[in-house]
Amino acid sequence: MSNLRPLPLIQRVFAALSLLVLLAGCATTPPDSVLAVPAPAQKYAAIVVDARTGKQLFEVSSTAQRYPASLTKMMTLYLLFEALQSGRVSKETQIPVSDHAASQPPTKMRFRRGESIDVDSAIRAIVVKSANDVAVAVGEYLGGSEDQFAAMMTSKARQLGMTSTTFRNASGLPDDSQMTTARDMAVLGMALHQRFPQQFHYFSESDFMFRGRLVRGHNDMLGRVRGVDGIKTGYIRASGFNIVTSYNADGRNLIVVVMGADSARQRNDHVEALIQRSLSPTMDGAKTRLMFAEQ
Repeated sequence: MSNLRPLPLIQRVFAALSLLVLLAGCATTPPDSVLAVPAPAQKYAAIVVDARTGKQLFEVSSTAQRYPASLTKMMTLYLLFEALQSGRVSKETQIPVSDHAASQPPTKMRFRRGESIDVDSAIRAIVVKSANDVAVAVGEYLGGSEDQFAAMMTSKARQLGMTSTTFRNASGLPDDSQMTTARDMAVLGMALHQRFPQQFHYFSESDFMFRGRLVRGHNDMLGRVRGVDGIKTGYIRASGFNIVTSYNADGRNLIVVVMGADSARQRNDHVEALIQRSLSPTMDGAKTRLMFAEQ
């Protein structure tokens, strides 16, 4: 798509030197704050939303089309949580693993055809390990096939107000037609938090035991910033490093989405800076100058 192509040189220089985002609500002109953006302009997108009020606190390219990568699994989990809530499945329900599910590339739990996983462990495997084989197995179980499940995912996205998202698989593995926006991912993050408060604790888990071994995760925002309680990371080469982060402390609840960073570390640094910026009372209505990485 056109908005994924490298920007013309003059536009890239302009973005690197002087892209200004003016947030509404201030009659005076406060000093600029500089926010380093660890991503090419054609991949980067971000948004910060006050999850209690729905107020947008910050955004850059939040409605531009981006690849979701494993953020896709947030919708896979949404539909699994719905199935739990309706009684269609229980935490003990066994989900079979097909040839198709077992053949998914890493990261995965390395199931073989004919094996199964209980729903409770499947949720943890998807959240903590971002297991592609488990996500596909869940999709096949709930949808009959992964293609049918992807159609269910897209339909649910429309119901939630995710107007620019199309899902093609349950895992987020590369597909040129699987697209979303930072705004839509924020909508999904808020929906998970508000609709499934009893299940949201899964997103704060950084490891879990499965078949006698400890499975560790890679969401390094957990434990890094007080108040961060989830939710999901994602990466494919086409997308860069993505994350949706929930912050919930001291009466504030934020959803922070960053997409297209060059590394997990730079992405996490950027999320932390956005959280600090959004919590600062002096930043209401301030201008933020974004310094992009070299193109």
